[in-house]
Amino acid sequence: MAAPGRILAILGPSGSGKSTFLNAVAGRLHHGNGLTGTVVFNNRKLTKEVVKKTGFVTQDDVLYPHLTVRETLVFCSLLRLPDSVPTNEKVSIAESVIDEMGLSKCVNTIIGNSFIRGISGGERKRVSIAHEMLVDPSLLILDEPTSGLDATAAFRLVSTLGGLAAKGKTVVTSLHQPSSRVYQMFDDLLVLSEGRCIYFGKRCEAMGYFESVGFSPFFPMNPADFMLDLANGVCQLNGSSENEKPNVRQSLVQSYNSVLAPKVRLACRDAPSMVPKERLNHTTKYYGWTSHFSTFFNQFNILLQRNLKERKHETFNSLRVFQVITASLLAGFMWWHSDYHDIQDRLGLLFFISIFWGVFPSFNAVFAFPQERAIFMKERASGMYTLSSYFMARITGDLPMELILPTLFLSIAYWMTGLKPEISSFLLTLLVMLSYVLVSQGLGLALGALIMDSKKASTVVTVTMLAFVLTGGYYVHKVPSFMAWIKYVSTTFYSYRLLIHVQYGDGEGIYTFLGCLSGRQDKPTCKFIDDDIRGQIHPAVCVSMLLIMFVGYRLMAYIALRRLRA
Repeated sequence: MAAPGRILAILGPSGSGKSTFLNAVAGRLHHGNGLTGTVVFNNRKLTKEVVKKTGFVTQDDVLYPHLTVRETLVFCSLLRLPDSVPTNEKVSIAESVIDEMGLSKCVNTIIGNSFIRGISGGERKRVSIAHEMLVDPSLLILDEPTSGLDATAAFRLVSTLGGLAAKGKTVVTSLHQPSSRVYQMFDDLLVLSEGRCIYFGKRCEAMGYFESVGFSPFFPMNPADFMLDLANGVCQLNGSSENEKPNVRQSLVQSYNSVLAPKVRLACRDAPSMVPKERLNHTTKYYGWTSHFSTFFNQFNILLQRNLKERKHETFNSLRVFQVITASLLAGFMWWHSDYHDIQDRLGLLFFISIFWGVFPSFNAVFAFPQERAIFMKERASGMYTLSSYFMARITGDLPMELILPTLFLSIAYWMTGLKPEISSFLLTLLVMLSYVLVSQGLGLALGALIMDSKKASTVVTVTMLAFVLTGGYYVHKVPSFMAWIKYVSTTFYSYRLLIHVQYGDGEGIYTFLGCLSGRQDKPTCKFIDDDIRGQIHPAVCVSMLLIMFVGYRLMAYIALRRLRA
């Protein structure tokens, strides 16, 4: 039982069930997942409306690393608050929360992560709390918010929580090993051991209770450390030695069930409505979750802006730009002003382009959804947006950024290699290559969403692209019948055929020019034309297949994401 204006601290060793308990209280653990009993809010069963008005801060700070503190909270405010609240007021709410959480000094600093320098760990945790404070929750739940913080930063953070509780909020937090200063700031305690309760009550009465059931420290020590020892089954036999006994936990659980549990059940039955009626009415009126969800287009617009801000750092990473420019220059110098009549070399160049722009975008895209899974799950659980708006913003935001580097590559390599010099041929080659990039990116997105594991997905996409390349029509012309089907699902095959068609058409012109019609079909060049250019699949079929793959791969990714449960 947690009351407004108080901090309920949940103590227990690792594996004692603290996180599971908090997920149950926050409405994120359902009866189908092993939950028994009932969670009651203000003497009523937990509803979706209450869950959406509950702030839940996870143990890990799941935030976009390249966004600043202000951008992070403003975007969150625009998404989480209903359309009935004007945009300028949403921004004002975000600014007021920034001041309330003491984040004004780092408001324009990026969040960062273990690889990117940004705000400190304590400030990052404050941003996570501010994320939930935007909806002005009646109940704020935090899963080990002091993990990874030093004693001073932990004390300051819990002091902030104390300030929020003083304003009438109910604060429930789990902690692994609080210092004595932090311990003194708690109002109530719940101590867990292997999923069982061994104490629940006021913090100031905890030591007296344990002494009454026969457990007390032999020297002055942090009460939290003493309770964690008991929860681990460790008790002091004398002033200097410790021993672990299985019956310590059993004895504490039995004592709780006989002494405290009846009192707790009676208090829960007799508990009055703890949240004032006017507070509930204010919350429902201001944050009308049941009838004022943000529209699809509003969510799409906000998510698209956020995606563009975050993704531009990754897309235009200096190493990635260097990789593309280097590849284009290598291709340009290797095929420097290649001869139009040298069919073998030209086909090698076109297939190189097909390989590079098949593997490069698909391998980069395969990490997109696995890396964002934690953020996506957290924000979906908070009811920030629908899956359709997130997915459309994600793939739409990627389109312009993913097409800039291929355009740069072709602008350098095309003219250096001396491909067909007409501007129309350049534009058609660019159109084919960009279409191929989008299809390859869709393949990566689909595999990433299906597997949701970066390492496994990258392995699968590598093997898939290898199969596509081998059956792409350059290395092997007579593919064994039991493997021939791979060619017809190969993105590389269709793009390679289109690139050849732009340069040589149906092949009749170059075939006649080289004299292959006058009994010289046995020439190697004529054989290349026969095998690779003449009598091939119609360009319209290639375009249709690429279009089907473009839509199909993304549809596959969307369906795979629907399987994920917030």
